Amino acid sequence: MDEKISTRQRLRYWFDSTMSRGTSALIGWLGLLSLILVIIFVAILLAVTLFSPVQLPNGLDMSPINAFWVTFLHAFNSGQLGNDSGVEWPFLVTMFGVTLGGVFIISSLIGVLTNGLNTRLDELRRGRSRVLETGHTVILGWSDRVFTIVQQLQAAARAEDRANSCIVIMGSQDKVEMEEALRLKVGDTGKTRIICRSGDPIDPDDLRIVNTRGARAVIVITPDSDEPDAEVIKTVLALSKLQGPRAAGYHSVAEIQDEENLETARLVGGTAAQFILVADTASRLIAQTCRQSGLSLVYNTLLDFSGDAIYLVDEPSLVGKPFAEALFAFESASVIGLQGLSGQVKLNPPANTTIKPGEKLAVICANESAARISSKDNTTRRTSAAGSISTASVAEATSLPESFLILGWNHAGVDVILQLENYVSPGSRITVASDAPHCAEDIAKGCGHLQNIQITTQKSNTTKRANLVKLNPAGYQHVIVLGYSDTLDPHHADSRTLMTLLHLRDIKAKAEATFSITSEIADERNRELAEVAEVDDFIVSGKLFSLLMAQMAEDEFIEAVYSDLLTPRGSEIYLRPAGVYVNTGTPLQFYDVISAALDRGEVAIGYRRQSDAYSAERSYGVVLNPAKPQQITFDAGDRVIVLAES
Repeated sequence: MDEKISTRQRLRYWFDSTMSRGTSALIGWLGLLSLILVIIFVAILLAVTLFSPVQLPNGLDMSPINAFWVTFLHAFNSGQLGNDSGVEWPFLVTMFGVTLGGVFIISSLIGVLTNGLNTRLDELRRGRSRVLETGHTVILGWSDRVFTIVQQLQAAARAEDRANSCIVIMGSQDKVEMEEALRLKVGDTGKTRIICRSGDPIDPDDLRIVNTRGARAVIVITPDSDEPDAEVIKTVLALSKLQGPRAAGYHSVAEIQDEENLETARLVGGTAAQFILVADTASRLIAQTCRQSGLSLVYNTLLDFSGDAIYLVDEPSLVGKPFAEALFAFESASVIGLQGLSGQVKLNPPANTTIKPGEKLAVICANESAARISSKDNTTRRTSAAGSISTASVAEATSLPESFLILGWNHAGVDVILQLENYVSPGSRITVASDAPHCAEDIAKGCGHLQNIQITTQKSNTTKRANLVKLNPAGYQHVIVLGYSDTLDPHHADSRTLMTLLHLRDIKAKAEATFSITSEIADERNRELAEVAEVDDFIVSGKLFSLLMAQMAEDEFIEAVYSDLLTPRGSEIYLRPAGVYVNTGTPLQFYDVISAALDRGEVAIGYRRQSDAYSAERSYGVVLNPAKPQQITFDAGDRVIVLAES
């Protein structure tokens, strides 16, 4: 049988429910109590007047309205008692009572307001208020890589002179802590506003706080967890659920560590999501850059919005004209390819390819507005500038077998070797030295079908100088240092890599050797320590992927450009002797270099000065997208940067 609920219990329950509604309810109750207090003492004052005349202060006549006003003043201004002179004691006693009640109410009100204000400030500190921005870029997650991404997005906004640029960051950290870290690491962001919010990226309710539906792009930072891919996929799934059908102009960018999870991620993200396969991209970059001095600098320059980057621009005036003519059409932009109507990008297409309506040009320039057609006709060929080094001699030199020494090991090592197989000539050799437990097993399982490379393995602790001396790195053309990320955390893996690098550089300097060094750094904080290196050291770290993610967030079709650049099929970037294209020591314009490269089915995009190869202030000699009309005189050691099939 149900217990009978009394009226008192019902009233108590109703009162408790009302009080639980927060500060506004408490203020309402205190206001009601104040009104009751004043009414009660007004009634007392009027009742006293019935038995004995009472004179109000300031000569006021006794009336309900005047009594209410005087009582109200005494209830909320305790100092009012000091102004009561020339009045009878019944009035003073009554006002003393209402003043005591008023002091209690005012004290309670101050406490309630203080608590409510503190609660609101705490909410603001935790960053839980909703963002009302539109057209902003959202970054989900927090790590040291956020600083690089923010800097790049700010540089892109500055290059395009975009007003009201905004970046919204949601992380699990405290909002104030994130803001302080950004001020310390990033500094002044100019016209770009940074908004931080605290929340869980896999929670759709938290995603509503940062207004992903109104964003132009969303970047998902890989979390530091045991299963980062699972966290990324859940975040993308939460985004897909919140977004519904793809919003116009919206897309998301995320990283996937394991290739086996890529298909699942694509199923979850649909057409609105783009994914960078970290291990595959890193192995492709290592395979390309370790073989060419200065190529790493070219990629770093292209990926950095603070200089010349790749843009896709529409130029209707070139429709119907051959691609070769487009190469000479710009003075401050370098054309490198075409984007078809389907979104696919073809770099260095045949010179006679006709530009169709709706197709865009892939160009290297400072910003999109810099890609302006020149009013001059610059297509004249200057045969007098023809190079003195034959293409055949260069081809013969590049067809020779190469030698590689790989120090250390992780799961990406097999991918690096497989990528090198696509570039090197038959007879090339690779020596792998590592004390990783499954190194030899991984190589036997994944690299058993190679035709161009012979592989040998050695069990060795590569942090020991004596072991490195025995390996004789000077006997190889290229040395690659891989981190032990499969068995160690990023900090300890990088510690071993840094120790190996220090010994390698000292061995190279003392032996006056010429081998290149390509190293892999996992933690962004250790990258700066590793960059006290020689110019040819290429640090494959989170910064590189941060740069790429920022580029893809700005333009989703940039993925197709770098996909073409980093695949063995199609055209890649090469640095070739300037003498192949033009006579060294002869003043000329870069138009002449473009013309000479075009004769060889290549696209010239810049050059590298050997005299500046060790000058950080001069970008180590790398000049991308040079001013075409400017006079240049190449020296014997200089190189031209081109896009070529091989």
